[in-house]
Amino acid sequence: MRQRKVGDTMTTPSEPGAGRLDPSLSAIMSERRQLINLAYRLLGSLADAEDVVQETYARWYAMSRQQQEAIEAPGAWLTKVASRVCLDLLGSARARRERYVGEWIPEPLPERTEWISARPGGAAVDPADRVTLDESINMAFLVVLESMTPAERVALILHDVFRYSFAEVAEIVGRTPAACRQLASSARSRIRAAQPPATPSARRAGIVREFKQAWEAKDIDALIGLLAPDATATADGGGLASALLHPVEGGEQIARLLVGLAADRAPDLIFLERTVNGQPGLVAQHDGVTVMVMALDVAGDRIQHIWAVRNPEKLRPWTAG
Repeated sequence: MRQRKVGDTMTTPSEPGAGRLDPSLSAIMSERRQLINLAYRLLGSLADAEDVVQETYARWYAMSRQQQEAIEAPGAWLTKVASRVCLDLLGSARARRERYVGEWIPEPLPERTEWISARPGGAAVDPADRVTLDESINMAFLVVLESMTPAERVALILHDVFRYSFAEVAEIVGRTPAACRQLASSARSRIRAAQPPATPSARRAGIVREFKQAWEAKDIDALIGLLAPDATATADGGGLASALLHPVEGGEQIARLLVGLAADRAPDLIFLERTVNGQPGLVAQHDGVTVMVMALDVAGDRIQHIWAVRNPEKLRPWTAG
């Protein structure tokens, strides 16, 4: 199985383990970024992705030195194991999320320059610092992935994003190459059906800025004008008492909800324009602490979807210390 990459920085020797005397250890640990990239896309959670990578390395180090040396391509072996661990987790994730309080939204990622890449002392690197941003990381894409079967999700990500052949995907998924090709095709169709033609980045940023200004001004008419008539807003509060438990549908209904929230909380909140999963979004801060991250999907000149994450566990990469 050949090695693949997303972007041009998937494998770096500067991860933990680099510079040690054992060159094989350095080579193994340098695959950490690729594994985090893969697991985050498959699971939509940095915490779960980090757990998958730890489990993958645990299985590697559980082998004897002779068993390790017998593996011709350690990076490919790690990718295969991580993918299978993700498959197992995806199989149980649906049941776990049925018990989740409120709606479940993938964990939002900050833009690279805003990531908190080191904790006090400079020892640990945040998992977010190892995720490469591209179109497969935007929130709309990740939300559609949530509707897929585990096999569809793995086939699509491994083939279309990481450029593995269907023969290689078949080894991981445990199906024939033809079946994996069909899984990826089905997944691709779902993506195309769910995602409208892309709006130019500068225009998206302008619409998000206008949305922020209208929200701060409590201008309900301006908000209605910026929201698609059939827009939806979904909040993930992770059980917070004040969080919405169900999506709100309709541009006017969403605008009235936002104005109500601004009237209640605006004096205490500061809204900032930030990149969320590679696209223009908003962050709400209270006393300098991020309390909400909002991803927005723009279709044409209107906002079609809003995903607001308030679950503190999912705001790790956005919060200092």
